[in-house]
Amino acid sequence: MNTQQFKGVWPALFTPVHANGKLNLHELEKLIELLISQEMDGIYILGSTGQGFLFGEEERKEITAHTMQIVKERVPVIVQVGAMNTEESIRLARHAADHGADGISSVGPIYYGGSGEMAFTHYRRIAEATDRPFFPYQIGGAASHEVIRKLLDLPQVKGMKLTTGKLLEIGTIKNMAGDRWQLFSGADELMCQAAITGTAGAIGTFYNMFGPTCKYVRSAFLDGKVNEANEFMLTFQGFIEKILPYVWTFINKGMELKYDIHIGPPKPPLLAPPMPWSDEEIIGMMEQVDSYGLLKETI
Repeated sequence: MNTQQFKGVWPALFTPVHANGKLNLHELEKLIELLISQEMDGIYILGSTGQGFLFGEEERKEITAHTMQIVKERVPVIVQVGAMNTEESIRLARHAADHGADGISSVGPIYYGGSGEMAFTHYRRIAEATDRPFFPYQIGGAASHEVIRKLLDLPQVKGMKLTTGKLLEIGTIKNMAGDRWQLFSGADELMCQAAITGTAGAIGTFYNMFGPTCKYVRSAFLDGKVNEANEFMLTFQGFIEKILPYVWTFINKGMELKYDIHIGPPKPPLLAPPMPWSDEEIIGMMEQVDSYGLLKETI
């Protein structure tokens, strides 16, 4: 299997739901078709700011099956299968592989993440459950140096999703893995900065909303347009910081205003508090971020 497809900008796909929390297949199809039309490099499902964990096992299987049916091999897909117990993760991984997923990913044991041996065993069993490339998370104690050294010995592990805001941690993992792994940065606000330390791509929530702009800016940065990328990243970081307390409310309204796609309410305990901005202000905030996508016309 060609692991070189695991690179570039990958939206951590939103999972559209109805008011009752059930999968909204119509909106899911609209979102996937949008991202494919925008030529995103891949799609990462059942992650997206922790949303995937809040669906039950059968719901997650349904989401995976429908996603793979819609995608039809037009873009690579990684499925996040992390669960509260390893056996469920294994079942989800096998289901994803059976439905054609290109890669499998998983967070470490949530409550028990402090134990390196526990995290490694969790990851090892998921990795060995299928023949698909496996991309564990770097998050907290689930990716200590000891765990990473052991993961490097597993042939199924082809990379890692680096859910950290610390560039030193990213650089350390890159130095340990060398060219053996395809590393993805998982913090949207460090998309370009993480590329300096050798990440092959970026997986993030806001690439659903700003995919083409982020893909262009990251590529421009790698081509040496540092000043333009620096200006964008500061704007992007400011935007993220501003809307973060209202993130799910903003996502819902922003996707509706921009793409006429309805994501639906977040599953509890995620909240959707009221925002202090009008529709016009929300559009203006999104346009400010997207304005950097026009750089390609002027440089």
